[in-house]
Amino acid sequence: MTLLLDTHVWIWMAMEPERLAPRARRLIEDGDNGLVLSAVTTWEATIKHAIGKLKLPQPLREMFEELLERVQTVPLPVQHRHALRVAELPPHHADPFDRLLIAQAQIERLPIVSADIAFRRYEVEVIRA
Repeated sequence: MTLLLDTHVWIWMAMEPERLAPRARRLIEDGDNGLVLSAVTTWEATIKHAIGKLKLPQPLREMFEELLERVQTVPLPVQHRHALRVAELPPHHADPFDRLLIAQAQIERLPIVSADIAFRRYEVEVIRA
């Protein structure tokens, strides 16, 4: 199974893995499962860190590069088809980052690991974080 990770899941993996639901943590730590991190996650974390909404124990670039390598996460670029899908989504969620993640999960046919209950209102498989 290949899992798309929501931004907070990525941060929890690095800083507070105990916050993850037991099933999500097992799936993430299972070496047979692939992990995907969207460029939108990096973008969201960068913006939130810059405005003081996200406190990190080390510089953002170092943390992301280290975790990408350590956890063997495959990056997922944002493509035009992902952005265009956002316009087709019902307005269940106002957050543009999350809407783009949902669009990517749909197009790439990936389950998304998230604690955001609004994700369940979309046609996407959500694994509770």
